[in-house]
Amino acid sequence: MTTTDLSREQTTAANLPDHDVSDLSLAPGGVTRIEWAEREMPVLRLIRERFEREQPLAGMRIGACLHVTTETANLMRTLKAGGAQVALCASNLLSTQDDVAAALVTEYGISVFARRGVDRDGFYRHLNAVADTHPHLTQDDGCDLVSLLHKERTDALEGVLAGTEETTTGIIRLRAMAADGALKYPVVGVNESKTKHMFDNRFGTGQSTVDGILRATNILLAGRHVVVAGYGWVGKGIASRMRGMGAQVAIVEVDPIVAIEAFMEGYQVMPGLDAAAWGEVFITATGNLHVFRKEHFERMANGAIMANSGHFDAEIDLVALNELAGGRVRQLRRDVKEYDLGNRRVYVIADGRLVNLAAAEGHPAAVMDMSFANQALAAEYGAKNHASLSPAVHVMPDEIDREVARLKLEALNVKIDTMTPEQERYIKSWQEGT
Repeated sequence: MTTTDLSREQTTAANLPDHDVSDLSLAPGGVTRIEWAEREMPVLRLIRERFEREQPLAGMRIGACLHVTTETANLMRTLKAGGAQVALCASNLLSTQDDVAAALVTEYGISVFARRGVDRDGFYRHLNAVADTHPHLTQDDGCDLVSLLHKERTDALEGVLAGTEETTTGIIRLRAMAADGALKYPVVGVNESKTKHMFDNRFGTGQSTVDGILRATNILLAGRHVVVAGYGWVGKGIASRMRGMGAQVAIVEVDPIVAIEAFMEGYQVMPGLDAAAWGEVFITATGNLHVFRKEHFERMANGAIMANSGHFDAEIDLVALNELAGGRVRQLRRDVKEYDLGNRRVYVIADGRLVNLAAAEGHPAAVMDMSFANQALAAEYGAKNHASLSPAVHVMPDEIDREVARLKLEALNVKIDTMTPEQERYIKSWQEGT
């Protein structure tokens, strides 16, 4: 499939890059919001200034499949400043901010193929449009672009030198590809960087998930029973922020070590079926399939609300829920659907897609500053080192991770200690004992 069947309603000016966006007239509003986000992204700004001087990505074509938000826009600007030719599509059907997409095309000269609310066919047309640029580097959030290149667009695969991956779900898929011998080029697992997953996944997703649920429902969280499925970095952040809002929080887990951690941090821990009867708000954060399904829906109380903060929309089994409702489904609010189960009604936010992006604006820019600093540096690292990297998932060198942290502390005007020479010697010595 190529981009010949794309609807490009507004590709009228010869100086605009190839694109498929909703409305170019939204661009001025997108520019002001991109500039607002940039205020909170000093680390990425410093990297962009260096990239402009050094041009580490000169001659590189980068194909990106990421959430099209104000923060992503500033990453795209940084890559372009480094000399790259960039094409961007959305990694989620509902996460595109249409004004940002328009601004990237008209004001920043970046090819964008993204519309909020596009259907699945449109989503894959946009992926193919990025593949059509025959990228040297890929940037993914969920492995969709990498998967497409390996399965359907092998014509564009040969020239790819390296890639980067933003999220846990994508890392899982990439490692499965590598284990099967299917992965054909090295990918830097940005999500494995400490300055990404320890802060973005926990503080970013924690806050933005609460934001999305409140925007969608306007419910009071204080005193409410909230069930968080999955207690990884994302689940930790959500549970912490929900507890901070006064909610009573229970954790559903399959890993016994993680379950003990949740219990010792003061959360109730229970099986999903017990949680289904106990909970009022349910949030999935596992990256797995059908975490809440028919047997859970049958136990949920009238008024139960479900949302997803994992990557894909498969964590809540919506097919089974629709069958239980016999098709009695209505749109109750902009991002809330009601499922009538006869004697009770349950609600799903944003069709089970990422609640923080579909119903809100995603992570705060301050935390994405570190994540996208990692993305920019990972692109530079992949461009420079691809020849020596095997087709596998690679973690960025620790010194790059620490440099991102150092720059962030500097931007926050936070100072820390350094070890004395005596301490340096002691920590490296095996000869000193009691």
